[in-house]
Amino acid sequence: MERLFVVKVGGAIVEDEAQLTQLLNDFAAIPGKKVLVHGGGRKATKVAALLGIESQMVNGRRITDAPMLEVVTMVYGGLVNKQLVARLQAIGVNALGLTGADMHVVQSHRRPLKDGIDYGFVGDVDLVDGKRLATLIESGITPVMAPLTYDGNGCLLNTNADTIASETAKALAPYYDVTLIFSFEKKGVLAQPDNDDSVIPVITREDFIRYQADGTISGGMIPKIENALSAIDQGVQQVIITLATAIDGHHGTVIKK
Repeated sequence: MERLFVVKVGGAIVEDEAQLTQLLNDFAAIPGKKVLVHGGGRKATKVAALLGIESQMVNGRRITDAPMLEVVTMVYGGLVNKQLVARLQAIGVNALGLTGADMHVVQSHRRPLKDGIDYGFVGDVDLVDGKRLATLIESGITPVMAPLTYDGNGCLLNTNADTIASETAKALAPYYDVTLIFSFEKKGVLAQPDNDDSVIPVITREDFIRYQADGTISGGMIPKIENALSAIDQGVQQVIITLATAIDGHHGTVIKK
């Protein structure tokens, strides 16, 4: 099968002009077919503050009440998404911005109470329509996917961008040889948090269990690797966690079974 890259870029990179410019140029240089999935949480927090809306976080996850849902819809689906699309078009990538509601491409359900916490309008993904995405891709379009899904009944839901990237990669695995890249501000998964050069080159499921137990891997890296392993289990050929300016498939941490 033909190779395809799904690249996820986090909100911290979106906010850093130099890193974002480099990432977009590198993304444009990836040969063949590709998909970009983006975050934007830092921008949403800034815009919410300007509007007098308090951001509430629990274990790194955003509580999304009705006012915050309006903010993330404006920021993720509008400001960030369309700026990325415009910049990609300027460097020769025929990009199309999508939320989950567009073409019914990502459907989710509202997250139920979890450990007694009501996350509000947060969506957990039920399905990604890989066939429709593949149809777009085969017509020469590069999807740029915002971290917004919908419930099939007219309600948009705030959804973790790593999850959207992982679920999108899985949905496209029947059609392509998929490499999923999580790009962020570090060179990869680090053995020593204060040493940027202590990149762990390969992590298997057994390694992950061990690294969690001894505290090497913690915090937000845990769900990122869980998403990576889930993608591998469901047909994605390779998952790489790497620096935003090193998305060539040859750097960072490779996640394997």
